[in-house]
Amino acid sequence: MANLAPKAGSISHVIGFYKSTCTKMIRSVSTEPFGWQPRFHDRIIRNQRELLLIENYILNNPSKWQEDRFYKPNTE
Repeated sequence: MANLAPKAGSISHVIGFYKSTCTKMIRSVSTEPFGWQPRFHDRIIRNQRELLLIENYILNNPSKWQEDRFYKPNTE
């Protein structure tokens, strides 16, 4: 089982530590349930062009929420 654990100093280890620390801090200041999204796409940003494309997506994507197939208007 130890062979499956992320190696110290690896990206996986750093991200695991970050997520663990954030989870503890968030749960200490909030009563709302908190958990990380179980499935996600991760990618190493390799150059400035990729960074700009990702930044653009993050900034502009929320305005497209009502067009998303998972969007459900609040009917209450």
